[in-house]
Amino acid sequence: MNKLPIEVGSVVISKAGRDRGRIFLVIEEVDADFVRIANGELRKLDRLKKKRRKHLKPTGAVVQALRDRISEGKTVEDHELRAWLREEEEKLVQV
Repeated sequence: MNKLPIEVGSVVISKAGRDRGRIFLVIEEVDADFVRIANGELRKLDRLKKKRRKHLKPTGAVVQALRDRISEGKTVEDHELRAWLREEEEKLVQV
C-alpha cells in the first residue's frame, strides 16, 4: 500500500503497462481507483491516460504550479508539463 497520496500535481512513475518506468504528472482525479495522467510527450493533454492508482508509484514530489493552474481553471500546455517533469527528474536523479 502506498503511503504517499496520489493527487493532482503529483509526480508518479508507472509500474505497469507499456508505459512502465515512465514518469508522469497527475492531471485529474477520476475516482478512488483512477486518475488521468500526462507527460507532454507520449501522453499529451488532449489525450490523457486513465490509469489505476495501484499501477502508479508516487515519488513524493508535487508540482504546485500545476495544481494552482488547474484549480484556477487556467490552461496548461504540453511544453510546460515537459519542463516541470525535467526539473523533477533532475531532482530524483540527484537523490
